[in-house]
Amino acid sequence: MPLEIPASHLDLLTLPITGVLTTLMPDGQPQSGLVWCEYDGECACVNTTLERQKGRNMTRNPKVSLLIVDLENTGRYLEIRGEVELVLEGAVEQLDKVTREYTQHPKYYGYVYPCEQQVREQRVICRIHPKKITLDAIHK
Repeated sequence: MPLEIPASHLDLLTLPITGVLTTLMPDGQPQSGLVWCEYDGECACVNTTLERQKGRNMTRNPKVSLLIVDLENTGRYLEIRGEVELVLEGAVEQLDKVTREYTQHPKYYGYVYPCEQQVREQRVICRIHPKKITLDAIHK
């Protein structure tokens, strides 16, 4: 049975708060980077390319961790450890939707990143299926 994000911390996935996604390098070392997050009703989702390090890492090893800290109360956080499902279909549209939530721009390519870069990379939605959810000490 899949784990659910507790209602007490769901806002951390629905507000435009940057998270920290950790993937595993080929040698087992962790690699972390800032990501825009959203929730699709079942999984936390981030967007990247298959060409970037985190995309290559997740293709090889689907185990990830996503940490999101409440900006107004840094003692409140949500950590999701799980396995990622990589979804190609709709990835650019999902990226544009998240771009509108996190920025004032209508889409990603041409505003946040150069248009010509789009043909050189394959976007992917990374759906994180939770295996373990950790909350701050107050809400455990």
